[in-house]
Amino acid sequence: MAVKIRLKRMGAKKKPFYRIVVADSRSPRDGRFIEEIGYYNPITETKEIKIDDEKAVKWLKNGAKPTQTVDGLFRNNGIYEKFETSK
Repeated sequence: MAVKIRLKRMGAKKKPFYRIVVADSRSPRDGRFIEEIGYYNPITETKEIKIDDEKAVKWLKNGAKPTQTVDGLFRNNGIYEKFETSK
């Protein structure tokens, strides 16, 4: 089973809000997921991002692949540094 860390779109039309979830790559974007590890709100003036570091590192250790957007969020929030130190 290929597991991805990706964004699940929530919110109203033209007012997106995203949850960062771990899901099977075959499931739909807004469909079933395994675990929620954070959220991302691009609409606020200062883009609001909250990621549970421990859960994110756990899933990276288990081989989950982040999508391109989530990869950028992880880089900006120092998740990869925590992943490297936990090895």
